Amino acid sequence: MNYRNQEPVEQLSEPLRKWLSENMGQDLLEAEQRILDRLLPGLYGVHLAQIGIDPVRDLAESSSITHTFIVYHKLELGMKTNSIVAQATELPLEHNSVDVVLLHHTLDFTASPHQVLREAARVLRPGGHLLIVNFNPVSWWGISRLLTRNSKKNVWQNAHFLSHHRLIDWINLLELTELRSLSDYFFPPCESPAVRRRFGWLQAFARKSMPRFGAFNVILARKDIGGMTAINPRNLAKRFIRLPVSEPATTRGQARESR
Repeated sequence: MNYRNQEPVEQLSEPLRKWLSENMGQDLLEAEQRILDRLLPGLYGVHLAQIGIDPVRDLAESSSITHTFIVYHKLELGMKTNSIVAQATELPLEHNSVDVVLLHHTLDFTASPHQVLREAARVLRPGGHLLIVNFNPVSWWGISRLLTRNSKKNVWQNAHFLSHHRLIDWINLLELTELRSLSDYFFPPCESPAVRRRFGWLQAFARKSMPRFGAFNVILARKDIGGMTAINPRNLAKRFIRLPVSEPATTRGQARESR
């Protein structure tokens, strides 16, 4: 797949931020935030890096990690003072220095998604966690993107829509282990709130019957240390033979005196 045919993220950044703050984009972002709020409190550490398409919105407020910062490709009004201006493909961070990396649609809007993922894995410390939020090609949104391929697109339709299978292949190559995969927002991509409300029944039905077909996916992965294998405590106990041990003489004497 040729990812370089996509419009540069520098041209899409302003329309994307506007879309996320209005109507359908805002609904989608709120659904993504609910999923992140479920996962982030269980991830611990000191440093959390958010790399995404909105440099102002903090998606990690529910995290217990004290030092969180945002990485964005240019300086924008409203960014936090500890934000970093850098490209996602070349992070100015040391190896194994970050506990959690959150990629919010970063892989959707870049000419080098594999390089972005490689950089995220590089800066993660062993045992650290990677959170990926991206559009799901197996959804109403993915179908709509295919049907409008040769016509004028909405800004979100410029996304790559990377499949879960492809991302897991990349993750495994980088020695990351998938822990969880969640999907949500089963509404069709309709700008009209009235039309979306008519599909409220679909949201409830799909969450139970088609949980993998939401508009977006959230993948949680962990960076494991090569050469180490987790040992089940139950299996460890089976390796030892329990032998009867005679009671020490001092203990027997004390026992007779107590009688």
